[in-house]
Amino acid sequence: MPALKSITRSALFLASGAALFAEGGHERAASLSDTLNLPITNSILTSWVVTIAIIIGVRMLVGTPKTIPGRGQSIVESALEALRDLYGPIVGKKAMPAAFPLLVTLFVFIVLHNWSGLLPFVGTMGWGHTDAAGKFHLLLPLIRPHTSELNGTIALALVSFGAWIIIVMKYAGPGLLIKDLFGNKADKKELSPGIYWSLSLVFLVVGVIEVVSILIRPVTLSMRLFGNVFGGETLLHAMSFLPPFYFLELLVGFVQGLVFTLLSAVYIGLICNHGDDHEADHAHGDDHAHGAKGAAH
Repeated sequence: MPALKSITRSALFLASGAALFAEGGHERAASLSDTLNLPITNSILTSWVVTIAIIIGVRMLVGTPKTIPGRGQSIVESALEALRDLYGPIVGKKAMPAAFPLLVTLFVFIVLHNWSGLLPFVGTMGWGHTDAAGKFHLLLPLIRPHTSELNGTIALALVSFGAWIIIVMKYAGPGLLIKDLFGNKADKKELSPGIYWSLSLVFLVVGVIEVVSILIRPVTLSMRLFGNVFGGETLLHAMSFLPPFYFLELLVGFVQGLVFTLLSAVYIGLICNHGDDHEADHAHGDDHAHGAKGAAH
């Protein structure tokens, strides 16, 4: 299936992008260079492991794609169709082929990382010391969920933002982007020239505010995801890993992956999803015109 190849490429791109960006910051991930002689952090190691798990898991389920799908291929195709039905109306027909593989990969990648923090050995296995009371204090976890530290979520947000720029420039173009941000949305025929040009100044100011909101999207995306996942880990430790909170974090991990990708899809659709309804109405009108012409004949 072509979609699987695109998703595989997106997963590799996502892992490499995370490795490039997640090197410093407020919640810096612990380096494994001194302990394992590897020039990477524990969160990057986890991102690679999850990426390999995604690729192997999908390949094991699908195998060689067949015209009559087996059980594993049916599961993957059903999941892709559900996500396509979710993202499609938001992104729009034009940008969907480019945006869909990245959105699916982001969703699976984020959800699996959120859920990986619930495994017993994640974040609790590593190097540390034992105090006089015999209690072990962990200093350097071997693996840590990529979304539980700020650099990991910043990396995901920057990948999403970079993909937004590429997709918007490819399928909308700079002209439509500038018009959408700063253009006057009022109908010139229905207003006097003075009011129309006054509104143009208002829309120009609104466009400047919109540019600022676009530039801070990586911050809001990364902070939202980091805050929820990191807060969930803290809650689990405070509540001594009680089972009800495990189910709560399973739900939160899924919802946060969905929210991140839905926001990314909305950002793309705000610019690229123009004209689909007009084209559909135009085609519908042409069908009526052809039908009326045939009836006249």
